[in-house]
Amino acid sequence: MKRAGMAMVLAGLAVVGSAGCEAGESTSKGTTTTAKPVLWNPCTEIPDALLTEVGVDPASEEKGVGGVPQSGWEICAWDAREFALTVYTTDKTVEQFEQKPGNVDFRDVTIAGRSGREFKVSGASKDLGCDVVFPAQRGIVQLQILNSPLESGLDDPCEYLARAGEVLVPIFPS
Repeated sequence: MKRAGMAMVLAGLAVVGSAGCEAGESTSKGTTTTAKPVLWNPCTEIPDALLTEVGVDPASEEKGVGGVPQSGWEICAWDAREFALTVYTTDKTVEQFEQKPGNVDFRDVTIAGRSGREFKVSGASKDLGCDVVFPAQRGIVQLQILNSPLESGLDDPCEYLARAGEVLVPIFPS
């Protein structure tokens, strides 16, 4: 699938907000800092062997949305012929995802023994995309599958997501 064509879909459907949570202040020996802890980075933390097992090409890796970093997020995507897989991390909460206009049809799911919230994006074809957010100690980890609009007869994207999740979710931060 051509990543450039999907970049606009990803930008419109996936990134819940462009700003992360406010930085907390701490002091150490009288010095005040506003540095945030580093988010878990799917581009560096997901091994190529697992990506291959999921069925995506590790060499197709794309950071950010359309190659552009997003403030408050770590985003990494990979392609297969049938679908694109994207993993996001952010300081946002599951509740913030549920309250965002356009995110609909939330339901509880369990993938690889971990509870998450599956949802759809309003106006998007149900045959094209599926998202699940998993709460983590620091925000969420989101797993997204977007079926290729160029292929026909594809599985439901949530089925692809469940299969990919069985492989990837065990390494997501808790």
